[in-house]
Amino acid sequence: MRNSIAAVALGVGLAFGISSVAQAQALTPIKVSYQPSLYWALPFHIATEKGWWKDVGLAPEFSTFPAGVPQIAAAAAGSWDVGGTGSVPAVLGHVRFGIKTIGVSNDESAANGLIGSSKAAGEFAKDPASTLRGKTITLTQNSTADFAVQACLKKYGLKKSDVVMKNMGQAEIISALSSNSTDLAGMWAPNTYTVEEKAGAKMLCSGKDSGAIVPGALIARGDYAKQNPQNVAKFLAVYLRAWSWMGANRPEAIRMMKDFYAKGGVSISDAAMNKEFETRPTYTLAQQLKAMDRSGSGSEIDKWFTELSSFIRETGAVQQVPNVADFVTDEYMKMVQADSKLRDFANSTR
Repeated sequence: MRNSIAAVALGVGLAFGISSVAQAQALTPIKVSYQPSLYWALPFHIATEKGWWKDVGLAPEFSTFPAGVPQIAAAAAGSWDVGGTGSVPAVLGHVRFGIKTIGVSNDESAANGLIGSSKAAGEFAKDPASTLRGKTITLTQNSTADFAVQACLKKYGLKKSDVVMKNMGQAEIISALSSNSTDLAGMWAPNTYTVEEKAGAKMLCSGKDSGAIVPGALIARGDYAKQNPQNVAKFLAVYLRAWSWMGANRPEAIRMMKDFYAKGGVSISDAAMNKEFETRPTYTLAQQLKAMDRSGSGSEIDKWFTELSSFIRETGAVQQVPNVADFVTDEYMKMVQADSKLRDFANSTR
């Protein structure tokens, strides 16, 4: 009898083992790209910690990049399938590699802008135009910070030719401001908080201050999206689920945010982390669909990306302004909405 029971137990154990293996094998790999220690990238971390990817049958393989330009360039080799990036790189990605914008990660208008040292901030408060004219601004070219800075120049009656733009990575800019090697810089959060808290720098003018809307972009390689539309919809559902949960569970989200930022070498205060939540609007599934709706007076997102595309044309990065309808698509958001399971998953706050 004992041997029979053991045999049965072994059989059950093997059955469960085979079931687990089968479940693991059923997960579909998807290559997700992003930039580490950024607010809009936090949903990827939270979804992983919560195990939500496997709930929709996906197994993410992550790759990270220091900025949007190298991230977009990696698409040419098929290094990633979907991800998040800045809106300026997203437009360039369409022109150069056929990348699709499938949603908005957040409104980061207040998080991108012109940063000044304490000395520059004092001068700027008295006479913004004179403080900027003829000066060197270090920034990451063809980025959302570049877009915000140039909008700020226009606000004060200046042109790009009135200043000297010096291309530099964000980590280098942090070092330059900290060592007083530069007084003016174009940056994005959380790098802005780092230099404010550790180098006494100050945000002089953000995209929001200058009236420039700076959306973050959710993206997919065009060929991947065409061949795997359901995977793209599942990716969006996971991402939206994370925002839904974060909105309802901020204290725990802040704790996870601290860990996520630390892994990328970023250390900012709890106050700065709360500021991320308070100043960077995000979008539910319904809000995404509304912003992308082209009926009536046209899509709100189309207007944002048209302005961004015009900026990129002015920089000379593209020869002509691309048609936004060619690369911004609500097809995959609509797939999430049409699938009751994915829709409920995306909207869940648990």
